[in-house]
Amino acid sequence: PVVVVAQVTSTPDKEQNFAACVALVREAAERGAGLVFLPEAFDFIGRDAAQTLSMAEPLDGDLMGRYAQLARDCGVWLSLGGFHERGHDWATTQRIYNCHALLGHDGRLVAAYRKAHLCDVELEGRVSMRESSFTNPGTELVAPVPTPAGKLGLSVCYDLRFPELSLALRRAGAEILTFPSAFTVPTGSAHWE
Repeated sequence: PVVVVAQVTSTPDKEQNFAACVALVREAAERGAGLVFLPEAFDFIGRDAAQTLSMAEPLDGDLMGRYAQLARDCGVWLSLGGFHERGHDWATTQRIYNCHALLGHDGRLVAAYRKAHLCDVELEGRVSMRESSFTNPGTELVAPVPTPAGKLGLSVCYDLRFPELSLALRRAGAEILTFPSAFTVPTGSAHWE
């Protein structure tokens, strides 16, 4: 099967981001894709933590519903690599999850992995990031998911720094390891090297 990895430059404008993702997914489907990967924060990147929290949605919300319809319309699997999810505990924690959602070609939510390793980094004079200040860490490894391209092991971005997660996914049968990312240039360059 044809697999497409799409890249977008997300903004705080969810509609603009959705339109860009729709265009990429439709083009991928027209080219015969069976599985399309979108990056971490495909839905939006907020200007700050407060805006990010205010814009987050549950997995059964409007935006994910529109992605499910897109998967059905195009007949493709969608790997949505980092959805800002208001989880079941939103009312008590007021924190979100960084959720890698996998939709089947029928739009059904096949799996949801919540990022376990949150990126807290301070590079003096370059970047300061504390994902843990507004995000809950996930607590479960998701078993590899059979897809048309093989068994996917789901993870997100900073999880890359923790090889035990990849080893556990591989031992569980993963044939493809995924690390959808929105690394900053200062924090990401060495990882991709």
